[in-house]
Amino acid sequence: MITEQSKISAVILAGGRARRMGGTDKGLALLNGRPMVAWVLERIAPQVDELFISANRNLDQYRLFGHPALPDASPDFQGPLAGLLRIMTEAAHPLVLSVPCDTPFLPADLVGRLTAALEKSGADIAIPVCGEQVHRAVCLCRRSLLPGLENFLAGGGRRVGEWQSLLQRVEVPFDDEQAFLNLNTAEELAAGNAEGS
Repeated sequence: MITEQSKISAVILAGGRARRMGGTDKGLALLNGRPMVAWVLERIAPQVDELFISANRNLDQYRLFGHPALPDASPDFQGPLAGLLRIMTEAAHPLVLSVPCDTPFLPADLVGRLTAALEKSGADIAIPVCGEQVHRAVCLCRRSLLPGLENFLAGGGRRVGEWQSLLQRVEVPFDDEQAFLNLNTAEELAAGNAEGS
């Protein structure tokens, strides 16, 4: 049963400079003829109650996908945590899911499993793990972490793992490493396109 306390706002993080993709806006890069953000939306939208896109470029294009697209509060590309912080300030629900725009194959049961682990453990944040690989860029956290995240960023913190290490966290095992594949470079995107053709 979905209670008000387990409703979820989600953010697709598309606000980076995408240096490893030659500066191309990753969320709008095409995978088998569709923008990567469209693949992520298709996976995540059915699993959550509210959805935002965090973007610092091409906001009008992102808004065409039918969800609010919001830039970071700070204009200097402070990284994924700045995008998460902005959405936490706007989110209507007590839980916030964060996923990158370059993970087009996320599991259909991602949110259910992260939510169950978070509620059972009472942790601050739930993070998926496949084998030895911790997928820190994908996480479900409590919106009540907002003041601490604000302080972390104000103090010069930027690294996702460093912030998460300060929290009470639960790691949630998943079996399918391919589900968390992120297409970070032009070569990886080309390989993904080749597989789908």
